[in-house]
Amino acid sequence: MLDLPNDYKAFLDWTWDDLRPYYEALQKQPLTEATVQEWLSGWSALDERVYEIYSRLYVATTQDTTDEAAEARFKRFIGEVYPHVQRAEQALKQKLLASGLRPEGFELPLKRIETEARIFREENVPLFTEERNLSNEYNKITGAQTVEWKGEERTLPQMRPLLQEHDRDLRERAWRTMIERQLADREALNELWLRMLDVREQQAKNAGFANYRDFRWELLTRFDYTPEDCRTFHKAIEDVVVPAASRIYERRRQLLGVEQLRPWDLDVDPEYRPPLRPFQTEAELIDTSARIFHRVDETLGGYFDIMREEGLLDLANRKGKAPGGYCIEFPVSRRPFIFMNAVGLQSDVRTMVHEAGHAFHAFESMALPYIHQREVGMEFAEVASMAMELLSSPYWHKDEGGFYDDADYARARIEHLEGIVLFWPYMAVVDAFQHWVYENIDEARDPAACDAKWGELWDRFMPGVDWSGLEDAKVTGWHRKLHIFTVPLYYVEYGLAELGSVQVWANALKDQAAAVRAYRAALALGGTRSLPELYATAGARFAFDHATMRSAIELLESQLAALYRVVEGSAS
Repeated sequence: MLDLPNDYKAFLDWTWDDLRPYYEALQKQPLTEATVQEWLSGWSALDERVYEIYSRLYVATTQDTTDEAAEARFKRFIGEVYPHVQRAEQALKQKLLASGLRPEGFELPLKRIETEARIFREENVPLFTEERNLSNEYNKITGAQTVEWKGEERTLPQMRPLLQEHDRDLRERAWRTMIERQLADREALNELWLRMLDVREQQAKNAGFANYRDFRWELLTRFDYTPEDCRTFHKAIEDVVVPAASRIYERRRQLLGVEQLRPWDLDVDPEYRPPLRPFQTEAELIDTSARIFHRVDETLGGYFDIMREEGLLDLANRKGKAPGGYCIEFPVSRRPFIFMNAVGLQSDVRTMVHEAGHAFHAFESMALPYIHQREVGMEFAEVASMAMELLSSPYWHKDEGGFYDDADYARARIEHLEGIVLFWPYMAVVDAFQHWVYENIDEARDPAACDAKWGELWDRFMPGVDWSGLEDAKVTGWHRKLHIFTVPLYYVEYGLAELGSVQVWANALKDQAAAVRAYRAALALGGTRSLPELYATAGARFAFDHATMRSAIELLESQLAALYRVVEGSAS
């Protein structure tokens, strides 16, 4: 066994010279049927430390995008350490594959390793480093976006509550102020985009692929579906979901009493009730979330208590913080970490329970002996998070320890379920756009062509809102989707997982406890089973088709109809 430190502070600043002896020891160690478990344990332990270094340094750059020292430490690791790690990892993969050994419980990880080893190219190592640095540039550009509002500097997330105000003119002014600030970075983001495309295309060429989409597909080890399946999914969304989304938009338009819905009309309560403000402080968000998770399952609640007690939650928005939210793992510490930008909205509640689902996935799969077995495809990792949104929703009511009284609880559930319906068409825009980009790389080098394609897809999947006079804002929507810049081709996972999570929820409506047990059983499998097997264990089907989508929409619309009646009754 390798003698490796367990306290991350002891290895956080390791250089390649510190790591190299461990890789060399593994390379020299005999690999036989008798030694394979010990060898895999050593490799796993080493990988855990490399991943923990990466995770902790990355977290520091997102907690404060103005921290130059944190950025320098992260860049030093990415530029001076990680390229050597990638080469050493390739050598260990080849050693394992050459042995012909197929350890029990390692079948799917081995399949991933075979794919990764096959497409590895030495010349891509510096390109991956460059791509990570470019992604960090995107975070810096967007993280620095602030506006002046009534003499006060505000981040864009801090402006979002204004979009819930009843005064339509105020909402429009706030929305235009935000979009003008984002458009001010249009040229900077276009320039960054071109640099990213060059790097990605070269990666694909180096590995012998016709286009980056096909290369990235292999890199993501997507074994269970194809690009054609994605097109089938887009069509199911267009035919089944877009009409349902249009019905939601039309209901909102009628309730607001406006001739046309505009972008600043989408967050305000359609009946002009006070905006939902589920919490005021980060502490309140944490305390209430803890009660909710204990109601879902005592073990899951206990996991959240650990995160609270050990300072593994950074939830409140502040200036200089990177946008978005994520959950990341510290594998040596056997702990997840949640990052988000809460400002007191219902959407923050949803982000909280979503990221907690990822955290619970990490806790549940930690019993698996090798880190390679804990690598889960995002198509199921997002079921862990999205299903937790739905499994936790019965406990959002104050009577259950949650955030809302009767009327506000119904409103929050409506916002949530409508959001699921409205998300699928947006997901289709993002995914179809990325397929187009990497199938048509030369055309995509023209940002104006990207704008045009985004606008075309927006009109196809997102009817119901009037963007007339706002064309620049509409067609540059791809600038505001960080996944397109920082994690290419990673978005369809959300749509597939949402369909899986609605199926888990359908089971929970019949038997909540049984659905939670199946959910936890699936999480505990980590990445040791195929996507169809993981979905089946959770009580769902991995699907792209019209029929499965239609069942999901029928359930969502029936639940929404009941909630609409509750809200209408409370208003009368």
